Formats: sequence, C-alpha cells, structure tokens
Amino acid sequence: MEKIRFGILAAGNIANSMAKAVSQLEETECFAVASRSYERAKAFADRWGFGRAYGSYEELAEDPDVDLIYVASPHSHHYPHAKLCLEHGKHVLLEKAFTVNAAQAQELIDLAEDKGLLLAEAFWPRYMPTRKILDDLIAQGTIGEVQAVTADFGAPLSHIERMWNPALAGGALLDLGVYPINFALQVFKEPVKKIQADAVMSAQGVDLMNGIALTFEGDKLAVLHSNMLACMRNRGVIYGEKGFIELFEINNPGAIRMFDENKELTAEYPAPPQINGYEYEVLSCVQAIRNGKTECGEMPHSETMRLMNILDEIRRQWGFVLPCE
Repeated sequence: MEKIRFGILAAGNIANSMAKAVSQLEETECFAVASRSYERAKAFADRWGFGRAYGSYEELAEDPDVDLIYVASPHSHHYPHAKLCLEHGKHVLLEKAFTVNAAQAQELIDLAEDKGLLLAEAFWPRYMPTRKILDDLIAQGTIGEVQAVTADFGAPLSHIERMWNPALAGGALLDLGVYPINFALQVFKEPVKKIQADAVMSAQGVDLMNGIALTFEGDKLAVLHSNMLACMRNRGVIYGEKGFIELFEINNPGAIRMFDENKELTAEYPAPPQINGYEYEVLSCVQAIRNGKTECGEMPHSETMRLMNILDEIRRQWGFVLPCE
C-alpha cells in the first residue's frame, strides 16, 4: 500500500515532535515542509529527511503530490492555514486548539465535509492507547459510578513570547487549559449544563491562569485549572463511589493508577512503548484517509465542536476577545 505523503506547515518546536514520529512510521513519507523562511524549512527538511522544502505556506498547499498536511502554526493562524490547505484539496491534521472560536471551527468542518477531505484535530491524548484503557476501566465500573473529576495542567512559560501575545491567541486557556477540559470531556459524555470560570489576566490582555468548573447533566462536576506561570502536577483524577483513578501527565500519560475507597493502590496500567505519542494521531489519520472518512473516530467533529463551544463560553465570561476574531 502506498505511503501517505506527509507535509508540515510551520517548522516550529511542535513540528519537530511530529516529524520525529512521522519519520519512524512505515505508513507515512516525510514529503514536504514549509516555513515563512526557506532557510528554516530547508534546515528542518535536512534534519528529518523531508524531500521538499518551501519558503511559503502557499507553495506547500499547491504541491499536487502532498496528501496530508499537519498545521502547526500558532492558534491565531489555524483557521486561515487549514482553510488554505483544504481549498487546495489537502487532508488536514490541525493542531489544538483547533481554532480560536466555534464559528471558525464549524466553517472548516463544513468545508472539509463538502470537499470530502479529512479534517482532524491533533489532540494527541484522544488517540493514545491509554485512552481506551481508561474508558474500559470506567465502563467496567471498577470505581463505581463516577461522580467528579479534577485536572490541572501548567508550566512556567513566561519565556515564550507568543504566550503573552493576544495577536497570536496567547494565554493559558487555548494552549494549556484545553488539556484539563478535554480530560473531563473524555470522562463525562453528558451535555454541560453550567460553566463557571475565572482568570487572572495579564496587562497584555491574555489569561495567565484560570479556574473552571463544568457541571454536567446528571449533576457531575469537573474542577479544572491551567497556569502558564507555575509548575503544576499535570494530573487528572476521576472520583467514583468505590475509589478513584489517577493519571499523571494528562497530555501523555505514563501510567494509569487505580485506588480503592481506602486510598490503597489496587492496580497500575503502564502505557505501551511509543515513539513520542504523536504517532497515534497520524496513524488514525492514515486509516481515515484510506477509508474515505472526513473525521477520525477518536476525535470526531462533534467532540471538537463540543470543546470549542465550551472555550467560547469561558472567554465570553472573561470578556476575552482576540484580535483575530
């Protein structure tokens, strides 16, 4: 079976992580990369074995031989860059946060479906084997009926300029807060009936840290926190009637640990060996493309929109409007 010819749009840090995974997969070919600088694209291509390098994103989108493009630009540019690729007939794996608002997300989804192209959100925990382990433990009732979730995610990122820049959709929420929210949405499938959120805002106008409470139908509660100034545990905990389940590093869990009502460890489920975790979303995209799908089952468009609508309401409560909206 022919390999999927993989392109990368924007050659930043996260693109290097993706390239590391793609370069080791049998199903994909490191085909083309684009940056706003040809020299940067060429250096990236030489490092990871991409055959073609472009000094503009338009050249990548126009390349007739590229099958799938991973969009790794800042959040503020996800919408125009994904739209560019879709309009040129390319399948797209779009880095999270998918877009800056639900309206942009829905427009891209409609465009992809109209053209019969895959459009997937690169929310890597959704595709990992640990996700199925967790789903199975909950479904089996190992800790009884789940009542609540807590999750946090953060790191001191003051040195990263884009995190402070509203023009690049900076702040903790779209970069870090999506992880705790996603964790809660993986556990609770019911509709969200109430959202309460607060944030500490910077002088530049982005959120530095935030606290979010989501109340779901059936009176289940998720209490979530993200922070771009402090080192956090990056832990998610699922609380049931007969115990709780704990994950460290909710973005890429190393293991799932289960405790009983006496807080005694009863089981531990290690994560399978991996390249770096990015390979799972790529393999899902490959399978979807070969099957003629416009979405990946692990992160369908309905879940992307569910998350985007929550993010919109949180920012509405804060009065946090981005220049690119």
